[in-house]
Amino acid sequence: MDNYKPINCEIHDGYELACMRRAIHQVTWQEDDREFSERLRFLDLEYRAGEEYLIADNQEGEKFRIRLDMITSSLPY
Repeated sequence: MDNYKPINCEIHDGYELACMRRAIHQVTWQEDDREFSERLRFLDLEYRAGEEYLIADNQEGEKFRIRLDMITSSLPY
């Protein structure tokens, strides 16, 4: 994966608020040169080794850890 590129502070604040509310969003992101789209419940944000991640799960309980700068769209459901 490429080096992490910090995201806009306003977008980050929106993700934090969505996590606090356990909001559900349709999230689209890039990973390993592929695009994914999933309806996810935001759970937490994680900071590790200079990179930030969204921790979320889907309706089936599958957990996701998505690097924030790889998210291309996040729309409230």
